[in-house]
Order: sequence, then C-alpha cells, then structure tokens
Amino acid sequence: MKSPHMRGNRAKRQLASAGLIAACLMVATPFWAAAQTTATTQSVPLSLAEAMTRAGTADPTVTATNRRLAAADANIRQAGVRPNPTVGIDAENFLGSNPYNGLNSAEFTLTYQQEMERKPKRQARVGAAAAEKELVRAEGRARTWEAMNTAQALWIEAVAAEAEIGVARERLKLAEQSHAEISRRVSAARDPLFAGSLSDTEVANARIAVDQAEAKARQLKLQLAALWGGGADFTLDAASLENTSALNAEPNLMETPDIEALRARQRASTAQIRVETTRRVQDPTFSAGIRYFRADGSAAFLVGGSIPLNRFNNNQGNIDRTRAEAEAASADIEVAERFRQRDIAAATIRMNNLAQEAKRIEAEVIPQAEKAVSQVREGFARGGFTYRDVIGAQQTLIEAKARRVEVLKSFQVEKAGRDRLAGQWVPLIPTDSTNP
Repeated sequence: MKSPHMRGNRAKRQLASAGLIAACLMVATPFWAAAQTTATTQSVPLSLAEAMTRAGTADPTVTATNRRLAAADANIRQAGVRPNPTVGIDAENFLGSNPYNGLNSAEFTLTYQQEMERKPKRQARVGAAAAEKELVRAEGRARTWEAMNTAQALWIEAVAAEAEIGVARERLKLAEQSHAEISRRVSAARDPLFAGSLSDTEVANARIAVDQAEAKARQLKLQLAALWGGGADFTLDAASLENTSALNAEPNLMETPDIEALRARQRASTAQIRVETTRRVQDPTFSAGIRYFRADGSAAFLVGGSIPLNRFNNNQGNIDRTRAEAEAASADIEVAERFRQRDIAAATIRMNNLAQEAKRIEAEVIPQAEKAVSQVREGFARGGFTYRDVIGAQQTLIEAKARRVEVLKSFQVEKAGRDRLAGQWVPLIPTDSTNP
C-alpha cells in the first residue's frame, strides 16, 4: 500500500504534465490557426480580377510616372513665374578728346528695367503646363494598363495549361487501362509480345505528357506571379476556361487609358495654341534710373520704355503648327474610336464561332469518341479488334478533348482582346493618391 506522501508526489507530477500539455496547446494554437488560414487562402483559386489588380498595384513603371508628375508640378510652378528685372549701368563722355579727356566730363547712368508681361501669357503657360501633367498621368495609366493586360494574357495561358493537365491525365488513365488488358492478352499468348511493348510505350508517353503539362502550368504561374514579385503558391480553376457567358452580355464601353492619353494630348495641344497666340502680343519694357554728371556733380532722374514692333515676326508659324497638332490629335481620337467599335464587333463574331465550335465538340464529337472507345474495348476483350484499334480510338478521344481546350483558350484570348477594347477592367487601375 502506497503512503500518502507517494500519492501526493504522483498527483503533483500529473498536475505538472497537464499544465505542460495545456501550455503546448496554447503555443501551438496560433500557429495551427495561421496554417489553416494560409491553407484556406491558397485553396481559393486566383481570379482574373485579383491577378490584374496585383499586377497593376506592383507595376514598376509607377515610380517613374510619379517622378514625371513631380517634374510636371515643377514645370507648372515655373510657368507662373514673372520675368526678372534688369539692372544696368552706362558710362558716357570719358577718355575722349579735348573737354572729354579723362573723367572730368563723364556721365554715369544707373537704370532699372522691368518687362511688363501680360497676365494672359502667364495664365496660358500655366494652363499648358497643367495639360502636360495630365498627359503624363494618362500615359502612366496606359503603361499600368499594359501590365494588367499582360497579367490577363498570362492568366488565360495558365488556366488553359491547367485544363491541359486534365486532358493529359485522362490520356494516361486510358493508356493504363488499355495496358492492363493488353498485358493480360499478351500473357495469354493471344497477342504478340510487341503489342505489350507498344502499350508500354504509350503509357510512358502519356506519363511524359502529364509531366510536361504540369511543368508548363507551373512555369506560366511563375511568369504570372513575377508581375507582382510573388511565387507560384496559388491555384487556378481550370473550369474558368469553360465560362463563355460573356457572349450573351453586351460589353459596357468605358474610356480606355489609350484613348485617355490621346485626349490628354489633344488638350495639351489646344493649350499650347493659346500660349503661342498670346506670344504674338508684345510686352512693353519700362525703365527708370538716375544719371550723375561728374563735371558739376549734379544728378538727374530719367524714365523710359520700349515695345517690340510686330513687323516681321508675329509668331504665326508657331500658331499654325500647334493648331495642326491639335487637329491631328482630334483625328487620332476619332480613328481610335472607330477602330474600337469595328474591332469589338469582329472579336464578338470570332467569340461566337469559337463558342459554337466548343459546344459542338462537347455535344457531338466527344460523346461519339467515348462511345467508340467503349465499343473498341469491348470488341478487343472478345478478340474482335487489335490493340492498334484501341490506341487509335483513345487517341481520337484525347485529340477531341485537346481541341476543345484549344478552342476555349482561343475564346478567352478573344474575350481578353474585347475586354481591353471595351475598357472592362479600367476600374481596377490603381489610383495614385500621392500626386493629385
């Protein structure tokens, strides 16, 4: 029988063990929860909108655009600066002959001159500088837009690669099923040995195709993630390739950054017309000073003024040049809008054709090919067909499914082009709050 002292020590050890286990659980719980959160986050497929948002947010050209905007701000400040005054000094009637020998008859004049620039000129310069800043901003958005469209193209390629993995795995599954039946027949001496070798080759090729498809998908995911400096630790839903619902929706046209840049260029050209027009009006220059007569030590004040005459140069050439540039920018906008409407209509037609082809392959070709595979296998099991018939039927089925994936990929590529023309993803372009 154990003493009370021994029973007390045992109870203390059990209590200490329980406390240690509780402490370990408390420490491990946050890490387990974080791991669960990470797993949940990674299990959610990366959507197209998320991929484009990440690419736009991490666009490296934003830094250069911000510096160009800072330069444009400095240009606006400089455009509003008045002309500097001029201080001059003249010396007359010295070092000459007779009474003007030496400095006794010298006259010294100190003057202060100021060009009186007209206010509309400064306003026109500031307006032109502000228009140039908006052009810089629009061109920066266009560069970010290009990065986002690159992300969209890579996302489509990656999703299609995921779908190709499914086709490759199905090919491997069919090859392994056929290999089992062919091996059984070869073992029973019902088929020659080389039939088994060919079946082994087909299985090996199918495995290589799976490995290549998986490597291609990973490489495309890495290229996509490189746009925001990430890794390929995300999933993509291959079923996204099947979505052809965009065909039933009329695209909602928005102004794309390309056209925004053209309009900003037009505004900059129009603002420059005003600058050149104000320059044809000359500004007067007023001066005031004091003259000192050394001969008798007297002094006198003087005032004056001047204004250039528009006799030869009235700046008409620059006015005509800027007006022509503004008209050219306006024509570019009209052409871009016309081509946009045309290209959207053409893309919609191509999307419709591709969607119909994918639908017919799914409804007409693949069921027949699957039926042929089933029939050939049944006949092969009874000895009515050769292994070549089995492989041929399976190849026809796989080619049909691969063709469907290719057609759906082409559909999504056409949709991406139409999205770009329509400006569907323009709201996802990040806004720069550091330089309003």
